[in-house]
Amino acid sequence: MPRRWWFHLLLFLLTLLTTTSFGYSLAHSYSSSRPLDENQIIAAYGRLLHGGSGLSVGLTYSVPLLLILLAHEFGHYFACRRWHVQASLPYFGPSPTLLGTVGAIILMRSPIYSRRSLLDIGASGPIAGFIVLVPFLIAGVWLSRVVPGIQAHGPLAFGVPVFMRAVEWIRFPGASPSDISLHPMAIAAWGGLLATAMNLLPAGQLDGGHILYALAGPRVHRFTTRAFALLLVVFGFLYWPWWVGAVVVFLVRRHALIYDQSPLGTRRITVGIAALLLFFVSIAIVPLEMK
Repeated sequence: MPRRWWFHLLLFLLTLLTTTSFGYSLAHSYSSSRPLDENQIIAAYGRLLHGGSGLSVGLTYSVPLLLILLAHEFGHYFACRRWHVQASLPYFGPSPTLLGTVGAIILMRSPIYSRRSLLDIGASGPIAGFIVLVPFLIAGVWLSRVVPGIQAHGPLAFGVPVFMRAVEWIRFPGASPSDISLHPMAIAAWGGLLATAMNLLPAGQLDGGHILYALAGPRVHRFTTRAFALLLVVFGFLYWPWWVGAVVVFLVRRHALIYDQSPLGTRRITVGIAALLLFFVSIAIVPLEMK
């Protein structure tokens, strides 16, 4: 058991509180068929400060979201354990603002020596998280309903990734995404898709960067990292937070050399390509629009 297990647990419990509080505001918005606004978020934290009465409805958002993030991070963790790479337990990031969390990470404390271990560790998190989010996404969209103009008239509009849009089209054929009042569980799955897409950016030391390095080698990795940094700068003119993403990609652009170049094998290549494809079904060019 890690020496600081209590710190990981504390961060997780704080994140459970903040995501449940945010989930309460989502549930209130959904039940009243009104757009989410800052007053509902403030009211949720007011309830938290006064004993948390009624906040349990927010669990329909916080539990799915935290399970998705846990699956992602423990996918990495157990892959590290398998390859004898020292790694921390997940660090969760509570947030009083949107989504109630800034996500979670694990820290690897020893080098990765082989292409096989690099691909396994890089791909395991996104794939595990995606497997867990799929049933929550389907159930959440099925619990959602059509409310004309609900997102167009609210202060926030959620971008719709390809996979989520496909499920919405099956559930509500012909309905515009701006007319769909998303159930809190659907928004939790949306948050999982966002985390998947951000981690799978094929650049630097991100999960997608690890996978790309393992599949194609350092030259392709360097070229793609620079190309995506420039692409994020361009996307920033449509959605300014991508400029922050470009800075992050620049800061983590270097990748440690992998000395063991043993062939990956057909199965691992297939898994790596499948993991990278998840990026394209999980990303939204404008993830969250504030009006």
